[in-house]
Amino acid sequence: MNDPLEIKPVVDSSIEENKSLETPTNAVESDLAQVEAVQAVVEAISVEEILPPLEPLPIVGEVLSEETSAIPLVEASIPKEEVEASPVVEGVSPDRLSPVELVERLSVLVQGDAIENVRKEVDQIKLSFYKIRKSFVDKLRKNFLAEGGQEVDFLAPIDELEERLKVFLQTFKEKKAVLKAEDEKNKEKNLEAKKGIIEQLKNLIESQDDFYKVHQEFRRLQQVWKDIKHIPQASVNDIWKEYQLHTEKFYDLLKINNEMRDYDFRKNLELKLVLCDNVEKLAAEPDVMSAFYQLQKFHQDWREIGPVSRELRDEIWDRFKNASTVVNKRHQDHFDVLRDAEQKNLEEKTLICEELEGIDCTALLAFRAWEEKSKRVFALQEQWKHFGFAPKKQNIKIFERYRSACDVFFQKKSDFFKHIKQDMDVNLEKKKELCEKVEAFKDSENWKEASEQFVALQREWKTIGAVSRKYSDSVWKRFIGACDHFFERKNTHFASQKGEEQENMILKKDIIEKVKALDTSLNANQAIAELKQMMSQWNAVGFVPFKEKDKLYKEYKEAVDSHFDRLKVDESERRLQSFRSNINAVAGGERSQNKLLGERERLMRTHDHLKGDIQTYENNMGFLSVSSKDGGGLVKEMTRKIDNLKSELDLIVKKIDMIDNNLDQEK
Repeated sequence: MNDPLEIKPVVDSSIEENKSLETPTNAVESDLAQVEAVQAVVEAISVEEILPPLEPLPIVGEVLSEETSAIPLVEASIPKEEVEASPVVEGVSPDRLSPVELVERLSVLVQGDAIENVRKEVDQIKLSFYKIRKSFVDKLRKNFLAEGGQEVDFLAPIDELEERLKVFLQTFKEKKAVLKAEDEKNKEKNLEAKKGIIEQLKNLIESQDDFYKVHQEFRRLQQVWKDIKHIPQASVNDIWKEYQLHTEKFYDLLKINNEMRDYDFRKNLELKLVLCDNVEKLAAEPDVMSAFYQLQKFHQDWREIGPVSRELRDEIWDRFKNASTVVNKRHQDHFDVLRDAEQKNLEEKTLICEELEGIDCTALLAFRAWEEKSKRVFALQEQWKHFGFAPKKQNIKIFERYRSACDVFFQKKSDFFKHIKQDMDVNLEKKKELCEKVEAFKDSENWKEASEQFVALQREWKTIGAVSRKYSDSVWKRFIGACDHFFERKNTHFASQKGEEQENMILKKDIIEKVKALDTSLNANQAIAELKQMMSQWNAVGFVPFKEKDKLYKEYKEAVDSHFDRLKVDESERRLQSFRSNINAVAGGERSQNKLLGERERLMRTHDHLKGDIQTYENNMGFLSVSSKDGGGLVKEMTRKIDNLKSELDLIVKKIDMIDNNLDQEK
């Protein structure tokens, strides 16, 4: 069985030119099939295929199917009028028109009669409209999310202009179908006309009239034959063979004037030599497809030129045939490469589909697990974009499989987060109950018992999960407000003497002097160990007078930072050391648990906020194209922001762990 894309010789080399110039029937048929397939692909673009980020339309190479078993030698080519389409609204490109103008322009084009001449412009209008429509929907989605909405709840509004556009496109498609039917009728009429010419040729061969009249009638019939254009593809070869047979009989059987015969042969030879030169030049044409289609035109010209002298027929035909074979071989090699690339793309896309389908969503039970798996899905989607088309028969199927696997994953992710929302509502009710309990104890003067109650309630608060961001701050302020009210009353009741604060101030000033006087000759490890010891001493000292607190801490921090800068201590580690000092100071004072829990709650809110920002940036990266004009710079900038946010998130996690360790030690 021949390969579907095998390039066969243009004609059968075993047949002499003076007998027939044959072209494979299936080759002629395949050319029109290829043109119609390209048109069908463009017409098949639906509204639903333009709005999502789907695969681009197949190229000509992708349209070729197993029925394309030979090189098409076209008698029907794409009309020149289709290339030279009418201008778009007085020279304005569809990309510069508004949606209303696009629809109005489409209505004018559809109502006209030159349907074939405006097909390219209609396609441009359709793509421009949906490009504007997608941009508008994306903006609505962005505003919806900015106002606090969930992406799964967003629904794009119905566009009446879009409905009108669909009606006009359907009308355009119907008119094209009518036009195609009329074209088929004309082809049948042309076929009958050519059959009539063949009958006249038969009669002319048998005619006994004057040679001059017979020859003039023969020339007239040849011109009429050339003027008749397309006929049904199924009859192209048979009708041409019969015409060529009787044409050659006219030259061979009639005893025509030798001088006239030789003149015709010379003129035909000159024309065929020019065609041979042109076909040989096609071997250097860089555009393989352009060379192929030019070759079809040259073959059509060859068939319209009459025979040459018998002694030169084989020689001139072999030259023309060999030059054509070179062009055909390049065309075959071109599609072999395309076919191999498409098969490779199919294999890669199949692997992506298998990985997407293999995701076990039942094992994703936490936010982090869903986020990690979502990152992998986004990475697979990026890989998909880098692969081209698959073979035509599998291209739509593999895309539908990929789209289905993605939809299943994101639907299950949406269901998970809806369930989490219900859990947040339950957590909110639990925290409200705790608020009512602390408010009942906030005015108690039974300090010991009330303190134990507050500690127990704060511990219980810690075990309750997160609530919706809409209520998080308000319910926390209500809870911490009642706690602060109680412990402030307790601190006032058990206020210590200010003399102790003065002593603490002297101790902290001594520590500052020790830090400043730290021996710079120590190596890094020794110096850091000394600094940590001094920082621990600083944290062990109690409160100082309120008015001196900020001044002392600023002087202390500058002294410590000067050594950290000298020792080139990482900024994150420095911040963590400073936070540890603050936590230790809080842990040694009054209401330590209350303050630690408050700080932990604040850090948790910051943690959730950073995670949300990271997810937003990563989602936005999925809509950027590195190949676009500004896409590469935006991707780099977003990557830098994401890395910074992740570093900050890691520091927040370490701080939360540090607070948890202090709370566990107090227990």
